[in-house]
Amino acid sequence: MKTRSLLVGMTLVNVVLLVFSLAQSGAAVMAQGSLPILRGRGLEIVDDAGRVRASITLLPADPNVKMPDGTTGYPETVLLRLINSKGRPNIKIAATEKGSGLLVAGDTDPTHVEILADGPNPTIKLSNQDGAVQILKP
Repeated sequence: MKTRSLLVGMTLVNVVLLVFSLAQSGAAVMAQGSLPILRGRGLEIVDDAGRVRASITLLPADPNVKMPDGTTGYPETVLLRLINSKGRPNIKIAATEKGSGLLVAGDTDPTHVEILADGPNPTIKLSNQDGAVQILKP
């Protein structure tokens, strides 16, 4: 009879410990789900060699910059760059008050595809390795 009472007692202790353990792990899972927001002025992801392979940067506006189309001024820009192992940014995504742009670059200059939604005038620009350019407009 003593053995039976001891087994029942140990079983009850194990059940209480199991319930306590499950309650603790449930609280830990809920705590992980409410992590704070990461905030900053920029973000860089580096590889094992310390080279920047991806970055998100906030570039300030510059009213004095001469643009390729002849206009003056550059708006504040958020820029995402994905960079290959040679340091070349193969993907660029930019967002400004005027619109946005996407650049997908090939392995050599000037090979790229550029998609711009700049104000009311969206364009797609294709450029191959020989420098031939084709611009598509609506």
